[in-house]
Amino acid sequence: MSGTLYGVGLGPGDPELVSLKAVRLIGAADVIAYHSARHGRSIARGIAEPYLREGQIEEPLVYPVTTETTDHPGGYQGAMDEFYAAAAERLAAHLQAGRDVVVLAEGDPLFYGSYMHMHKRLAHRFPAEVVPGITSFSAAAAALGRPLVERDEVLTVLPGTLPTDELTARLETTDAAVVMKLGRTFEHVRRSFRDAGKLDRAWYVERASTERERTAALADVDPLVVPYMSIALMSGPLNEDASKAALASEKPSAEGEVVVVGLGPGPRDWTTPEVQQALTEADDLVGYVTYLDRVPVNPRQERHSSDNKVESERAAFALDLALRGRRVVVVSSGDPGVFAMASAVLEVADEPAYQGIPVRVLPGVSAAQAVAARAGAPLGHDFATISLSDRLKPWDVVERRLDAVAAADLVIAIYNPASKERRHQVAQARDVVLRHRDPQTPVVVGRAVGSDQESVTVVPLGELDPEVVDMRTLLIIGSSQTRRSSKPDGSPVVWTPRRYPA
Repeated sequence: MSGTLYGVGLGPGDPELVSLKAVRLIGAADVIAYHSARHGRSIARGIAEPYLREGQIEEPLVYPVTTETTDHPGGYQGAMDEFYAAAAERLAAHLQAGRDVVVLAEGDPLFYGSYMHMHKRLAHRFPAEVVPGITSFSAAAAALGRPLVERDEVLTVLPGTLPTDELTARLETTDAAVVMKLGRTFEHVRRSFRDAGKLDRAWYVERASTERERTAALADVDPLVVPYMSIALMSGPLNEDASKAALASEKPSAEGEVVVVGLGPGPRDWTTPEVQQALTEADDLVGYVTYLDRVPVNPRQERHSSDNKVESERAAFALDLALRGRRVVVVSSGDPGVFAMASAVLEVADEPAYQGIPVRVLPGVSAAQAVAARAGAPLGHDFATISLSDRLKPWDVVERRLDAVAAADLVIAIYNPASKERRHQVAQARDVVLRHRDPQTPVVVGRAVGSDQESVTVVPLGELDPEVVDMRTLLIIGSSQTRRSSKPDGSPVVWTPRRYPA
């Protein structure tokens, strides 16, 4: 006798919104299946986790692609069809063996859910049952606390992946709307609401019913921090006045604070979600003009850019804004605590005038981490970071520190090696380290890593040419144990073993 296939809806995210029937079936199932991206984290499994039991077989159904490109001969759809067919056969093997299989699904299994692909392939072959769940837009309406439709109003549910013109046309002709699948489609969706003349009635809800739930007027949302698990809603005309009143009163007064963030050294993907959240919540952005230009403009915010040599003044300016009740983000590249703005802000914040202002520091990917990752793992053992800039400390201090860490046989990550005005330090630093290192010691020269001008080369220490080094360059000088080899394509790879000889 074969097992039964269950498509179990888990609701929008809160484990307490899972139905009693779903809880019973999850606990009794022989096999628990759930979809996930290649990172392996499954939202559905996270919701169901309180109801799982020991000894159950788990079948993660890992998508081969999500939003990235694929070299599959059938393209994206071909890759997905092949994946669904293979996943269905994995579940069929359990069902044929008499094991009951529960496929977990966020929201409702048959409402934009992945379970439907298993249902279409298996329900005609085995006993199957679908357990409905609370939809995400029902939870979103509850989070907003206002009706979507009333009396004979018409609600239209739309995918954000529709072409802009079509989405706009459908928004123009409906009373109320829910737009699913935001994430990368957000800006196009918001433009459609605007072009339809209905942006002032539109709301945004993110991760409804969870601890990370967030609501906002659609017009105010930063597109850089919109996850896939978010939707846009528009109430019908009968509730238009209530929605507009809520939009007007939604922004609570906030106590001032300063948050110092690191954007990472390069692409947007290297900026953490925590930093993106802080950026979108800010009233004011403060920073060196080059770094501030990397943050997309939000007309709701004030931007205050300055030269790179006024760190204390910039910190005081940010803290003064916070004294007036503003939420201020001070922007750094890389990690804000590594030769960046966190120290300057905390130093000024320690003055009596600012001691009531909360200051938070959010980490970022440092330039040393980025360059090391491109080269391999040169920072795999003990290492030191040193800035060659003598603007804030005398050169003799820099030289003594270089000599000490070189003598200690540490890998050295060198920040700020040169600028237009400072051209002699790289040669001097090289010569100091050569007192203690073999001239063949590998040196990673990483320039503009993460940008379209990126270059990463590896040279022997004795052949390091100061002329190829500028302010956008970071150097990593290996220890006596650092090794160099080649990748299959012939490019160099550098690593420092975790073990050190006795």
